[in-house]
Amino acid sequence: MEPIEVDSLGTSDRDGTAIVVRDLGNRDLTGVYAEMRRFTDDRDARTPDEIWFVEHPPVFTMGLNADRAHVLDAADIPVVDTDRGGQVTYHGPGQIVAYVLLDLKRRQWSVRRLVDELEASIVDTVARYGIVACGSRDARGVYVDDAKVAALGLRVRRHCTYHGVALNVAMDLEPFGRINPCGYSGLAVTQLSALTESATIDDVKEQLRDALIAHLAH
Repeated sequence: MEPIEVDSLGTSDRDGTAIVVRDLGNRDLTGVYAEMRRFTDDRDARTPDEIWFVEHPPVFTMGLNADRAHVLDAADIPVVDTDRGGQVTYHGPGQIVAYVLLDLKRRQWSVRRLVDELEASIVDTVARYGIVACGSRDARGVYVDDAKVAALGLRVRRHCTYHGVALNVAMDLEPFGRINPCGYSGLAVTQLSALTESATIDDVKEQLRDALIAHLAH
């Protein structure tokens, strides 16, 4: 997927900013995390917003105030502390992570508005495969029945966001059994490959890209 740009957010000032979408491929989490923080530190009022798609090698990530007791048995999978919200989650091959680097002040959005738009983007994406999903105000993320199919965690600094959403497509779910996902003991986790035979990583990435643009560029 080549980097693309779409029209600006449509806010009242319409200052010509755009959303740039980048596909980083398979990258180590720590490097991408450092790049997100650097991008946020260096950006100014005219820096275009960006969405970064990436797959990570196996890694558990901890939120800013996460409790290590929710990591039951990391074994050989590294555990990385981050500054996003939320508790512990797992990233690995076959999961699409979309990092959203947005200027909330410029678009005059609340964090709640962004969270709702991100969850709606996931709901719309999986709906293209005939799957009914919904968000949750109690345990943020997107669920099919009672099983979590996508996790969400954000950081806001200088009115700008980073981190984002992680959609399970076709991955090894076993590591989720080594943690209390998002801090909930016994929380069921699912993925698109268990719900439909037609979802591939590349196709789902394209569908999610379109859904994110539709929800964020207005």
